[in-house]
Amino acid sequence: MSANTEEQEGLDYMRAAQSSTDAQLGDATGRNINCNRALFTDLYELTMAQAYQAEHMDQLAVFELAFREMPRNRNYIVAAGFQDVLDFLTGFHFSGEDLGFLSKSGDFSEAFLNWLERLRFTGNVFAVPEGTLVFPNEPLLQVIAPITEGQLIETFVLNQIHFQSVASTKAARVVAAAQGRTIVDFGSRRSHGVDAALKVARATYLAGGDGTSNVLAGKIYGIPTFGTMAHSYIQAHDEESTSFDSFARLYPDTTLLVDTYDTLAGVRKVIELSQKLGGHFQVRAVRLDSGDLGSLAVDTRRMLDEAGLQRVKIFASSGLDEYKIQDLMSSGAPIDAFGVGTKLAVIADAPDLDMAYKLVEYGGKGRLKLSAKKLLYPGRKQVFRQIENGQMVRDVIGRFDEPLAGEPLLKPLMVRGQPVTRIELTESRRRLQSEIKRLPDHLHGLQSAPAPYPVHFSEQLKSDLNAIRRELGFGDT
Repeated sequence: MSANTEEQEGLDYMRAAQSSTDAQLGDATGRNINCNRALFTDLYELTMAQAYQAEHMDQLAVFELAFREMPRNRNYIVAAGFQDVLDFLTGFHFSGEDLGFLSKSGDFSEAFLNWLERLRFTGNVFAVPEGTLVFPNEPLLQVIAPITEGQLIETFVLNQIHFQSVASTKAARVVAAAQGRTIVDFGSRRSHGVDAALKVARATYLAGGDGTSNVLAGKIYGIPTFGTMAHSYIQAHDEESTSFDSFARLYPDTTLLVDTYDTLAGVRKVIELSQKLGGHFQVRAVRLDSGDLGSLAVDTRRMLDEAGLQRVKIFASSGLDEYKIQDLMSSGAPIDAFGVGTKLAVIADAPDLDMAYKLVEYGGKGRLKLSAKKLLYPGRKQVFRQIENGQMVRDVIGRFDEPLAGEPLLKPLMVRGQPVTRIELTESRRRLQSEIKRLPDHLHGLQSAPAPYPVHFSEQLKSDLNAIRRELGFGDT
């Protein structure tokens, strides 16, 4: 198959996937919530774009996306969200409705609006493969395009990669704490909006979780969906035992929720149902959703085992995160699966990264920033990951074409505005599992490690920085 054919198939795939996703995300009025995606930008991106046009500044620029500091209790970040960036850039354009809205503001000339109408993304994009573990100051994504194109996409690119990276990192920690037990995303109802709920479901699966309660996420991303009953179903019946009986007859291998009134009394009713149904009893698990989960799990396991129901699993939920799951596992609680909701959905303990999208080169010349605590090295870069004895030992950030030891992480995603790869969720999931295995042992904990993963800048980059500092009259670092 020729490279051109592969690129065209990739483009067709991306367009079809975005069309499907957009159709599924229509709002209550029937209008598509993604219909004005080019307008998902901060106003200053548009005012700068008009200024660039007025000054005839249209040379190639290099923008890089990175984060400066590791957030609380994090030893790594999982890079994610690149598929949405690809979809956005592939279909990037301003519609007639968009341009009409901008025209009414009075801030933009007719000539500029006509230019926007013709604008499409024509640049190149490089990124680390989704599921890669990344660290402070490393470029996750790199855009090489005429400066106005690179500028206008900043808001969307940051929005998607930032959120999906912090969500995937949180989910990876939850999965690690569970030590191989089943993990299901339960957080959609308290997520910060529909898009966030869907992306958390995807992030959980990417991180090694088993699925989600959200059916739309299951449809869009092809991931397993989980769920049986809520407390309202049991409350709607006059007797708890009647609700169990009815539901188990309709869904034989279900999970029964036992804590609506009294958890252990609910477990006893499940045991009674097993005796009533005999060989027809196929209930797979009971779910604990309140109280002291560790103590209740111990009592529940004992009761089920004494009744000969060793095969019935225990599923736990209720305010869980990686810290609570770790405590439960450390106590020996006999829990087989966890439903993790709000604290995963909102990334409760570390919901943001100090992530930025910065200009590092324009017109072939490196650009820097000298702000306090926000030093920006100039020029297009590459990250070289060095592996020894199957483990990551250090990363070196150097010039993009610098011949340094190690595996170069930034790979092409788009060339001349066209996708050149497909980002498959199952592949990203496998990659992350491999990355976790290569991570040094001391970085696996849920608390910040005393010695962070080492990331260095090459001597050539330091030389470039000092050369431009001297040129600007600031002297060496």
